[in-house]
Amino acid sequence: MPSTITPAGHRKIVDEYDWLILRERPHITAEVGRAAAHGDRSENSEYIYGKQRLREIDRRLRFLKGRIEVLQVVDPRDFSGERVFFGASVEVEDPDGNAQTWTIRGEDEVDLDNRVVSYASPIGKALIGRSVGDDVSFQTPGGKRELTILAVSFPR
Repeated sequence: MPSTITPAGHRKIVDEYDWLILRERPHITAEVGRAAAHGDRSENSEYIYGKQRLREIDRRLRFLKGRIEVLQVVDPRDFSGERVFFGASVEVEDPDGNAQTWTIRGEDEVDLDNRVVSYASPIGKALIGRSVGDDVSFQTPGGKRELTILAVSFPR
């Protein structure tokens, strides 16, 4: 099943894949080769660490390749208006009058410190398709939350 991502998020994943395959893996492979030349591998910490690092890199490469194959790139600059779609930044207000802005992106782009949530998250699901002035509610681990949509914007 495809997973939606912004062009910037896709580029970040592809860049990480390229860096691992073209730079990091060859570098670690060379280090392992040098360490292996020192003799007894069973007590050679550089060799053991290098082999472990290669396994981690290979695992990450397989994961990234699988993600890249199922990603559907959607450019939020193609959207506008007051209805919430993928890529929107949504200003909301809770019942206490506290305002926050959340940006809705793909699952691979979540960054809660910068208030970037997935469209598949509870808040993302509650906001998608709604418009300025709508009240939304959703369940969180801390209980039910209610918000009012104050503004919707898309990147230019």
